[in-house]
Amino acid sequence: MPPISVLMKPASGMCNLHCEYCFYCDEASKRVQESFGMMSEETLKNVIRRTLLRAEGAASYAFQGGEPTLRGLDFFEKVIFYQQKYNKNHVRIQNALQTNGMLLDEDWCDFLQRNHFLVGVSVDGTKRVHDAYRCKPDGNGSFEQVSHAIKLLERYRVDFNILTVVHNLAAEHIEEIYDFYKERGWNYQQYIACLEPLGEGHGVNRYALTPKQYGEFLIRLFSLWCEDWKEGRQPYIRQFDNYIGILMGYIPEACDQRGCCGVQNVVEADGSVYPCDFYMMDEYRLGNFNVDRLEQIDRKRAEIGFVERSRMLDEECRNCKYHFICRGGCQRNREWNEGMGYYQNYFCEGYRIFFDACLSGLKEVAASWNDKN
Repeated sequence: MPPISVLMKPASGMCNLHCEYCFYCDEASKRVQESFGMMSEETLKNVIRRTLLRAEGAASYAFQGGEPTLRGLDFFEKVIFYQQKYNKNHVRIQNALQTNGMLLDEDWCDFLQRNHFLVGVSVDGTKRVHDAYRCKPDGNGSFEQVSHAIKLLERYRVDFNILTVVHNLAAEHIEEIYDFYKERGWNYQQYIACLEPLGEGHGVNRYALTPKQYGEFLIRLFSLWCEDWKEGRQPYIRQFDNYIGILMGYIPEACDQRGCCGVQNVVEADGSVYPCDFYMMDEYRLGNFNVDRLEQIDRKRAEIGFVERSRMLDEECRNCKYHFICRGGCQRNREWNEGMGYYQNYFCEGYRIFFDACLSGLKEVAASWNDKN
């Protein structure tokens, strides 16, 4: 077996924020059962047992939501207990937590530091931009509490990165956001293009990001990054790091930059397994770790052709001069063309705009890094 990747939702889609663009609220609303409540200890045990006993070399466990910290710190202590109990093959275990930060306190930070969790904190830029769409149920913004949580993570020396959703406001104010992150020393960053409701078209919601906006956002962000790179002080930005890695001959670690979907096990609170966080709907259900073995789940994955489907790109995309580095983008952003029988990426124009302007700069950085190696 190759290294195993598991993403769990211990609190299903439940959350203590009401983010206007939440993709998981959309997915859950399209299922027969929207919420699966809190994950039981028995389900946690079965997920870890059925995956860890089959892992070779490494196993990664990520916890997401909704908001996973709603499940409580005691649950995560059990995560460590069962990982230690079932790690019979002595594989390397990596744990990660994606959180909005609202519940992080000193006890949480002590636990995360002791157990070497990598923490992703959702921040959408400056207070004004962040609070526009990331609100509490009462409509008030969440920025101040998130900022306090990050200070605690820093105090306890917990490894963390910042995950920023690129909606229209974030794209418009990227210079301000970049400088804001730099001032605070938030040097590990991910920028994720905002998702709109699945199968409902584009540009309807007020937070929507157009392909042109996205392309221009990437140009401006790369220009800022490149200025700092020339000074030897650039932050880690996952998307750029992966593009440069591709140019250096490496396989990108980000699944949305590989050209096709990877093998993932995304687990809802009841133990149900899905092939991707962006497709946790009834028609994509692969099984349940409470009753099914990993081999059965993988057979179902092959049966529905989830990975194979992501290779069905249209001719124009595959023949594009930038396909070798773009690779068609994330499957979740692709639209099915019924007449052609292929997928086309909604953000294609944005990628073209970006690579027209910045491919030479990416190549310059790649050449520099190759020389150092």
